Amino acid sequence: MGVEMNRVLVAIGLALAVVFLGGHGAADPVRKGESMPSVLVIAHRGARSVAPENTLAAARRAAELGADGWEFDVQMTKDGELVLMHDEALARTTDAGTVFPGRSPWRVADFTLHEIQKLDAGSWFVAQDPFGTIASGEVPPEKAAEFHGERVPTLREALLLTKELDLWANIELKGTPLSPLSNRSKDTVDKTVALIRELGLTERVLVSSFDREMIRYLKRIAPEIAGALLVISMPSDPVAYLREVGADALNPKASAFDRDAARGLGMAGFGVYVWTVNEPADLSRFAREPDVTGIITDWPQRLRGILDAGR
Repeated sequence: MGVEMNRVLVAIGLALAVVFLGGHGAADPVRKGESMPSVLVIAHRGARSVAPENTLAAARRAAELGADGWEFDVQMTKDGELVLMHDEALARTTDAGTVFPGRSPWRVADFTLHEIQKLDAGSWFVAQDPFGTIASGEVPPEKAAEFHGERVPTLREALLLTKELDLWANIELKGTPLSPLSNRSKDTVDKTVALIRELGLTERVLVSSFDREMIRYLKRIAPEIAGALLVISMPSDPVAYLREVGADALNPKASAFDRDAARGLGMAGFGVYVWTVNEPADLSRFAREPDVTGIITDWPQRLRGILDAGR
């Protein structure tokens, strides 16, 4: 697949539709039609409103709730392995402070994979009920009990499950924006690309980052893999911003979304994936935007319900 064709596919969601031939997407990967989803439902860190974020349990719930794909964060361990974790430190979403009490601040980069695999990445969700879904009954007690002992998955495990569940993945690589490409960041991209290729998932993934240099490097070594730039504010010329790096899509924060900018990106063949949209009114509004390719949300069940109701 050429680079320009890849951009077109990303912009209209077709790269995703290819992998949904028997699932939520269209049977025709060439053009939009009645069977094509109007907007892609992307579960933020998995279905994190009803399961512990960045875990395999969250991916499974995302699939069960009708998501087209899931977004997750990737970092490198001390010994060079890739794991799913949003925060730089392990403390918020694992029991690292209890298991390793003398190793504050519990940075991912300071622990080996073997050490991280000893941690419980699910009990915190049950104890804190961050979205109130256990208290409301949306997560039944028996389901919540299953989260105890959930582990931090490796990128390999996450991608294998993505394939098994017939999902699409937005892989966010944690880097250092506005800095030169470090050896560690380069290694992260290299290993991510190698896994994607090995598992035959080039058309099921979008690799994103706030770090422009990581995406620039990604597109240089793997032009067949779609890449996106994450932004908190809309660039003055978003099309030029993406072209300069070689990216295929822009992932703007919801508060930065601009309809005219999105229209220009769509006309130029780029995808637009908005994050993180949770309120029903906002989900409905973005679902009606013709140039939004996908919506990243903690509540994929809400967005799926809105989209199904609008058919």
